[in-house]
Amino acid sequence: MAIGLNSIHAPKGSTHKKKRLGRGPGSGLGKTAGRGEKGQKSRSGYSAKIGFEGGQMPLHRRLPKRGFTNIFKKEWIEVSLASLDRSFEANEEVTPELLHERGLIKKAKRDVVVLGTGELSKALRISAHRFTRSAREKIEQAGGAATLITREQATP
Repeated sequence: MAIGLNSIHAPKGSTHKKKRLGRGPGSGLGKTAGRGEKGQKSRSGYSAKIGFEGGQMPLHRRLPKRGFTNIFKKEWIEVSLASLDRSFEANEEVTPELLHERGLIKKAKRDVVVLGTGELSKALRISAHRFTRSAREKIEQAGGAATLITREQATP
């Protein structure tokens, strides 16, 4: 017999019949439909609050608060010299906008920092908001230039 879509079925015991609630006393789930007698949980439209523990103090309120979040924290987008070496030709100008176009960084919303990981084999003119000491040394050693982007330059 050839196997076709019309002859395949689920393995025995892998599927179950749906519980049919409120279909008479003979079904075993008639009248109250398995919800018991009165109370909030027996009513239609009931949905438990997330974390509700029946009036007991919920876990998220029992545990102590720890630490804080610094809302002024400076976040940087890190770019390595190795990735710049792969993505750019010699004597090319490198800016955060160009890094975004080439897919090295996601949106250029945060400031860019160039890290000194990897080697730079060609001279590049790199503009970024910050450079590590080793990155600056390697860029200048390769014959390139590292230019800092300041706040005055960034705002039009």
